[in-house]
Amino acid sequence: MTTSCAGTAVPEAFAQALRDMGLAGAETLTGVPLTGGVSSDIWRIDTASGPICAKRALPKLRVAADWQAPIERNRFEARWMQVAAEAVPGCAPQVLGQHPRLGVLAMSYMPHHALWKQQLRDGNADPGTATAVGRTLARIHAYSAARPALAAEFASQSIFFDIRLEPYLLATAAVHVDLAPQLRALVQATQAQARVLVHGDVSPKNILVEAHHPVFLDAECAVWGDPAFDLAFCLNHLLLKCLWTPAAREGFLGCFERLAQAYRERVDWEAAGEVECRAARLLPGLLLARVDGKSPVEYLVDEAQRQTVRRAARALLGAPVHRLQDVALAWRREMAA
Repeated sequence: MTTSCAGTAVPEAFAQALRDMGLAGAETLTGVPLTGGVSSDIWRIDTASGPICAKRALPKLRVAADWQAPIERNRFEARWMQVAAEAVPGCAPQVLGQHPRLGVLAMSYMPHHALWKQQLRDGNADPGTATAVGRTLARIHAYSAARPALAAEFASQSIFFDIRLEPYLLATAAVHVDLAPQLRALVQATQAQARVLVHGDVSPKNILVEAHHPVFLDAECAVWGDPAFDLAFCLNHLLLKCLWTPAAREGFLGCFERLAQAYRERVDWEAAGEVECRAARLLPGLLLARVDGKSPVEYLVDEAQRQTVRRAARALLGAPVHRLQDVALAWRREMAA
């Protein structure tokens, strides 16, 4: 996220929430609206104790399609951050408070970290960062899998359906009618594997990096669900970046391999091959969704690039593979065609 201006009066809902949570007094609060997300209003707010980051979930997301979601989702986001920090200290912002009625989440402000998406856009395909992301994600999944009582705290399956499964897979099924059975089957398979605490939006735009230590942001989609979704969702972005920054293509594919391997090595709640197989089958559905679902990636503006995605994804949906390296191989072949 980036700042857009300075010294702006904070919206009253934010100011009231911070006062109710004891994070601000009666003083007039100013701050800077942050840009980069479609699902929330996000601000850096300057308080007497220093700057904090606050976000308020939007009932309708900022996309062209009609995409709505309940604002109570940031209650699950706050709890995800707390659990993740228990699993891997420092891997999420510190939660300072969450206001259920106003839907405002306050957390630590982290201005000195780099955004992984920005690094990838600049062609910085650092395998160390990819390894750290895969390892950290798997550690969070393993920690939660060992604590099944957490499932009751993340009974947010309806929200996950509304902001992930429907706008990505089912909306894409409405465009690619011939692949609708496969895409609907992916929804059912994902819903059937409630095993760990899932972030739901593991994207480079939601990962800050400092010295190979990732910090995960924006866990609004948090749910007790299938770990393969997080793995496939993140790996999908590394494939797409090959079209965004072609000069770093081999580096991105190397990051794909390193992240997947680092994740596999930490899987202890089920057979590593099982979660990999589900991720390999889900990934082409997510790939196709980023051009023809409700949330297309903003940087694929060339129709030839979108057709490359469609050809690769459709072929893999028609003939599913079991290993992530086979997905990467099919993607490489399509780009070379």
